[in-house]
Amino acid sequence: MDLCTLIERNAAYAPEKAAIHFEGQTLSYADFNRRIERVSRALEGQLGVERGDRIAILSLNRPDYLALLYACARLGAILVPLNWRLAAAEQLFILSDSGAKVLVLEQSFDAVLPLLTRQLPDTSLVGLDFAPLGGSKLDDLLDEDGRDGRNPRADLTCPLLIVYTSGTTGRPKGAVLRQEALLWNGVMSQHMHDLTSADHALTVLPLFHVGGLNIQTTPSLHHGATVTIQSRFTPEATFDSFERDRPTLAALVPAMMQALTNHPRWESTDLSALKAICTGSTMVPQHLVERFVMRGVPVLQVYGSTETCPIAVYTKLGGDLVPEGSSGLPGLCCEAAIIDGSGSNLPPGTPGEIAVRGPNVFYEYWGNQRATREALSNGWYRTGDIGRRDADGYFWVHDRKKNLIISGGENIYPAEVERVLMGHPDVAECAVVGRPDPRWEEVPIAYVIRRPGAQIEAEGLMAHVQSQLARFKAPREIIFTQELPKTALGKVQHFMLKEVGTRSGPNGDSN
Repeated sequence: MDLCTLIERNAAYAPEKAAIHFEGQTLSYADFNRRIERVSRALEGQLGVERGDRIAILSLNRPDYLALLYACARLGAILVPLNWRLAAAEQLFILSDSGAKVLVLEQSFDAVLPLLTRQLPDTSLVGLDFAPLGGSKLDDLLDEDGRDGRNPRADLTCPLLIVYTSGTTGRPKGAVLRQEALLWNGVMSQHMHDLTSADHALTVLPLFHVGGLNIQTTPSLHHGATVTIQSRFTPEATFDSFERDRPTLAALVPAMMQALTNHPRWESTDLSALKAICTGSTMVPQHLVERFVMRGVPVLQVYGSTETCPIAVYTKLGGDLVPEGSSGLPGLCCEAAIIDGSGSNLPPGTPGEIAVRGPNVFYEYWGNQRATREALSNGWYRTGDIGRRDADGYFWVHDRKKNLIISGGENIYPAEVERVLMGHPDVAECAVVGRPDPRWEEVPIAYVIRRPGAQIEAEGLMAHVQSQLARFKAPREIIFTQELPKTALGKVQHFMLKEVGTRSGPNGDSN
C-alpha cells in the first residue's frame, strides 16, 4: 500500500463524487485517479523516474500539483515543492541541493530556466501550460503505453516530500516527510476538524507550504471529501468561493484573516456554510478570532511546522472550551512536551522548548546529518520554539524560533538575509530583526555597519538583497549604526535590537 491507495479506494467507492473544483472545472474521484495514473506512467515511461528520484514543482495551486504528489507516491519518488516567491537563485539552490531529476513548472515562473540550463543541464523540464525549450509539455507526455505507473517497492515508509525551510545557518534545509507522515497527519486533521466525506475544503494557502498541502487539502482527499482550489489567495476570489462553492472548511493565516475582515464584503458575504476555519503559522491576534466568531464561524488553532507535516498541537471542533490564547492539546497521533536544555520534561507552567514525537514527524534533513542530529533525539523533534503547558495539558506558544520573522505567513530567517547583506563589499557587520507591522504581523529591518570609507546608502543595499532573495525577505528599512550589541562571545544580541524597534540603531542614523 502507498498513499495513492487512498485516492484509488475513494474512486472505487464513489467514482462520480467531486474530488477537486478548479476554475470552473470539476474532477471526480474517478477523473482524479485516472489523471494520477497517467502522470505516473509519464514520469516512469517518458522521463525514467524511479523510486527515490526527486521531482520538483514550481507552480501556483492547481490540480496537477496534487496529481504529481500522488503519482510520486505510486512510484516511490519524492516531490520537491518550490516556493514561487523565492528568487531564481534561491530556487536553483534547492534544485541543486535536492538533486532534482525533473522540474515541472508553469510558464509564468520560467525565469529560473536560464540559470537551470547553464548550471543543471541534466534536469529534465516539463511545462504544465507550455513546452519549455529543451523540454516537453506535461499533456504531451501522457499516453496509454500499458505501463502500470506503480513501483511494487513503493510503500508508506518511502519518502514523499522534501520541503525546504530557511535555515538558521543562512541556507535552506530540506525536511524529508515519508508517506506515512501524511497518512497520520490526515488522521489528526480528521480528528481536529471532525472531517467526513460530506465536507468541502477551500484551499487558498500555497501548496508549496505543508500548511496549504496538509492541514486540510490532502486529508480531505484521503477521506473522500471535496476540495476547491484557488490558484492563489485574493479576498475577492475567497468571498466569491464562500458564496458560490459553499465550503465547510478553510485554512487561513492571520494576514489572510485580516485582509478578509477589513474588506467591504466582510459583513455582507454569507458564511453560513463554514463549520470552522483553521489558522496558525504565527501568534493569532485575539481580535481576529473574535471577528470570525461574531460571524458565527468557529476558529480552530493549529501549532506545528514543516517538520511535523505540520499538525502537532491543535484545538478540536466541538471540543471543550479552550483557554484563551492556547494552541490546544497534542494531536491524536503524536506527543508533545515542554523540555529543558537536557531534554528533561518541565513541570506545568514552566516555559521551555516545545518538542514533538510521532509518525507525523520528519525523517531527516536531506543530505544534512549534522542538522538532523541537532533536531532529532530519540524520535523527539526539538522545535526551538518556546512555550508552556498547563496542568490540563494545554499548550501556549510564547516565542517562535530564535530570531525567526513571520511576515504574512512566510518564514524569514535573519541569518539568510544577513548572509546576502554581508556579501556586499561595503558592509562590515549587520543584523536583521523583525518589526511589528499592522498588515503583515512583522517585517524585516536591518542594522548595518558600513566599512570605513564606504558610501553605500539604503536603496543600494535593498537592491542588492532583492537581486538575490525574494522581495518579501528584503528589509523594509536599513538603519546604519556604529556598533551592534554583542555577548562576551561576540554574538549579536538580536533581542536588544528588537527592543529598539523602529528607533535608530545604537549610536547610529536611520535611513
